[in-house]
Amino acid sequence: MELWLSAIGEYGFPIVVTFYLLYRIEKKLDQLNHSVLQLQKILPFLYSKANNNGQVMYPPTHSYDTD
Repeated sequence: MELWLSAIGEYGFPIVVTFYLLYRIEKKLDQLNHSVLQLQKILPFLYSKANNNGQVMYPPTHSYDTD
């Protein structure tokens, strides 16, 4: 506890809180990065599979234009 109080006194409360929160979410950010990299490997495989009619499936396209 004394370490935290001295850090707050030396650096300021907002900076200490920011570093603490960044430290806590670092592991979650690493897991998220790993998941995105896994998706990058899996998606081409999924979209190259053929559906029941023998046609190649492509990623769905969405049009967000309101005509």
